Amino acid sequence: MLSFVIALIIIGLVAGALARLIVPGRDPMSIPQTIVLGIVGSFVGGFLGYLLTGADIEDGALQPSQLLGSILGAVIALLIWRAYKKRR
Repeated sequence: MLSFVIALIIIGLVAGALARLIVPGRDPMSIPQTIVLGIVGSFVGGFLGYLLTGADIEDGALQPSQLLGSILGAVIALLIWRAYKKRR
């Protein structure tokens, strides 16, 4: 269980940081906020990947397509967050 949490934090940090690099503009986010962005992106990307391919955790926990899905999900989550903040 502890290794899952550590892997989730590391993948969240990488996916969140890459999403912030991909999406242009300034984001005043701290490192914990970037990790949360990446974790949310991992869940969004994992869900979208499951809908598109049907692959799930039983097919392997770390696959390149899942990592790319995490980054894509983090980009989507970041764009939604920016749209939400702009309305406020």
